[in-house]
Amino acid sequence: MDAPPVTLGLASFARSVFAGQDLQPTWEALMARATAVPPDLGAMLDLSTILQLVGQREQGLALQADALARERRYRRVVGTGNGPHLLALVAAGDMMASTPIDFLLSGWNGVVDLMFVAPGERATIAIPEHDIAFLAVGESDANATLLDALAGAVDRWPKPILNGAAAAIRALGRDRAPALLGDCAALVAPPALRISRDQLAALAASDAPLHDFVPGRDFPIILRPVDSHAGAGLEKLEQRSEIAGYLARHDSPVFYLSPFIDYSGPDGRFRKLRVALVDGRPFIVHMAVSEHWMVHYLNAGMADDAGKRAEEAAMMASFDDGFAARHAEAFAAIHAAFGLDYFAVDCAEDSQGRLLLFEADTAMIVHDMDPPELYPYKAPAMRKLFAAFQAMVAARMG
Repeated sequence: MDAPPVTLGLASFARSVFAGQDLQPTWEALMARATAVPPDLGAMLDLSTILQLVGQREQGLALQADALARERRYRRVVGTGNGPHLLALVAAGDMMASTPIDFLLSGWNGVVDLMFVAPGERATIAIPEHDIAFLAVGESDANATLLDALAGAVDRWPKPILNGAAAAIRALGRDRAPALLGDCAALVAPPALRISRDQLAALAASDAPLHDFVPGRDFPIILRPVDSHAGAGLEKLEQRSEIAGYLARHDSPVFYLSPFIDYSGPDGRFRKLRVALVDGRPFIVHMAVSEHWMVHYLNAGMADDAGKRAEEAAMMASFDDGFAARHAEAFAAIHAAFGLDYFAVDCAEDSQGRLLLFEADTAMIVHDMDPPELYPYKAPAMRKLFAAFQAMVAARMG
């Protein structure tokens, strides 16, 4: 099989964009290669990545689709390139469609082939040479049929494969995961009801109590469109009369409805952690501290508040013996429920000291791009996580 086009990958360009570097010279060089005769398809894929990173999502996806119509396998040489050959099965789409494996392999030496697989394809895809595979397709409605189709193929994979349980990835869905986690007393996984636009409108017009829809729950609730991320369309509604206004603001056909749980600390602030599970072991990715219940690292004001950063640094330094030890039972239950080699969770502590789970996913962004002058404590934590992931790859290869 011919060598595939070479791509520099997500992490390379994400670091440049995150650092505010001028990408114009890089863009022009890639454009020259992409428009040559014949076109460099790796350059086309890199251009699509840059477009998405700078907020031009639709243009980026259109260019990605053009490249994938011509070639489905792309190669990234990592470090020296002298090392294992990893095949990552990925989905077309934006940066949340697949596990961002580029970051997890920071500091590694080897070759990664990205094999883009599509919904509706036969499970008998042509398998190129490799040492170990990774099923990197993320959970989403868009990827559901793809994961279902791949299940049979990965069950018979000829080489070791990480995250090969496609059904377990599907089980990470916001409306499915809580049902698998309800038996652990040390863990709170609030239900997420999948509700259509018409059903939500009927709830708004009904006099029936909310617990008829979500047993044991009442207002306030939180709503978000299905397959949304980073807080897009996520709102807290205090009472039924606010539903009509929410529907007027958001045109999604399907939403998730969950009870709102106040997880603020004694000081009124909210703290949310991202934790990666590598072969069942938890590693802290970050902790955001915010005055608002809807916490995302980029909107929590961490860069502007030395006190918040000091708190995050203390959490990272004490994580293994502190947070991870306190919630060992909960993390063990989460890992046992899904059995995946790698995934991440967004979580917090509730008022009773239990682990509060917001979301579990294989496609959460885990990175080492934060400026070291502001976050000197992050690089060691990320190196520890990346080293664990890479050690797992090596161990699975035998």
